[in-house]
Amino acid sequence: MRKAFILDTNVLLFDPQAIYKFGNNDLIIPIVVVEEIDRFKRDMSENGRHARQFSRLLDEMRVDGELSKGAKLPNGGVLTVELGGHAPLPMELQMDKADNRILALAISLKKEQPKRPIVFVTKDTNLRIKADALGIAAEDYEPSSVEPEELYSGTMTLSIDSHLVDEFYTQKRLVLPDAAHQLKANEYVILKDSANPNHTAMGRYSRELECLVPIYKPVEGLWGIFPKNAEQAFAIDALLNDDIKLVSLVGKAGTGKTLLAIAAGLAKTVDEGVYTRLLVSRPVFPLGKDIGFLPGDIEEKLNPWMQPIYDNIDFLFGATGGGKGRRGAGKGCQELMNQGLLQIEPLTYIRGRSIPQQYLIVDEAQNLTPHEIKTIVTRAGDNTKIVLTGDSFQIDNPYVDSANNGLVYLVERFKDESISAHVTLTKGERSKLSELASNLL
Repeated sequence: MRKAFILDTNVLLFDPQAIYKFGNNDLIIPIVVVEEIDRFKRDMSENGRHARQFSRLLDEMRVDGELSKGAKLPNGGVLTVELGGHAPLPMELQMDKADNRILALAISLKKEQPKRPIVFVTKDTNLRIKADALGIAAEDYEPSSVEPEELYSGTMTLSIDSHLVDEFYTQKRLVLPDAAHQLKANEYVILKDSANPNHTAMGRYSRELECLVPIYKPVEGLWGIFPKNAEQAFAIDALLNDDIKLVSLVGKAGTGKTLLAIAAGLAKTVDEGVYTRLLVSRPVFPLGKDIGFLPGDIEEKLNPWMQPIYDNIDFLFGATGGGKGRRGAGKGCQELMNQGLLQIEPLTYIRGRSIPQQYLIVDEAQNLTPHEIKTIVTRAGDNTKIVLTGDSFQIDNPYVDSANNGLVYLVERFKDESISAHVTLTKGERSKLSELASNLL
């Protein structure tokens, strides 16, 4: 029997294409949802763009039938705009709220068609709880979700014979026929001697050469930064490899994601000149949110949002007194910005741009939706490298969670592509206090 899915407003704001992703079942859009979508359509945020897109899709569907009677979907389903039900609700649930009117509609449909599966789809956790309490089946909308525990880590540990570890050191290559089918493109491997666990080596699987190759370790460090663990060493290799155009770094606070990315960007831009500019960005949450309520000019308005970026750059320059940067405080962040080598801006302004020959770092990428991630990555022009960093457990965006945010979506989709690499960093190196806080709190 065909199911009937009732879609909440937040599902359509998260993904306006959601109406095409329920197979040949029936979709029901409550009229109150259309009203809520209408209130978002003038926003210049991502929600506003999605609201306008959904409204256009709905308008185009009127050609295939009256929305009140049901319009056919390409996948065989039928979409209907329902005017609403009037089923009685508990006195605590007032009908002047849009959420409660949707619940009333779901109850009405369930009474009219008791044998038909009626499913309410919403990204609102509390609304799913209320629906369940009223006897309505409720689900989250997760078209492509990956739990953090299941996320591809980008690294692997293999136990091998002692002579193979020695061979890797001498030949700078190692073919592993038995493990090759397990390894993904640019997956990092820790080789351990099965007889002596302290005898180890680190390599990266090259899909082109079909073997392990040594990782790159800068002798003088990365702008004064040296890796403190294997994961950071892997991250540095990926960040400095010009053949890898997309790098994703996932890890909790204090693992060095942003610091390593910025240090690599400075090395590739200022030192080597491989890229014309280092562009560092992060969401002014949410993506596209107006920053006009903050006082001052645009630079002063952005400072609260961009301060973590400045902190990392100051550390690299040694401006804080605790940094080990080779340049010192004399030639700082502002000078590089004046020379056009460094640009720091919010993601608000990235839509519609083409970004060629730049080293682009997107910090806090876990707050982006899959659609927003696609928008950013498709901005990449010729010879541009994109680095995305984030922590799936520190999400501020109410429309995404640890399982379906844009960062984990990208990691899962690109995990076997030869131009991308991913590293999950697990060990905090900021301080002992920071590490304890991340683990205990």
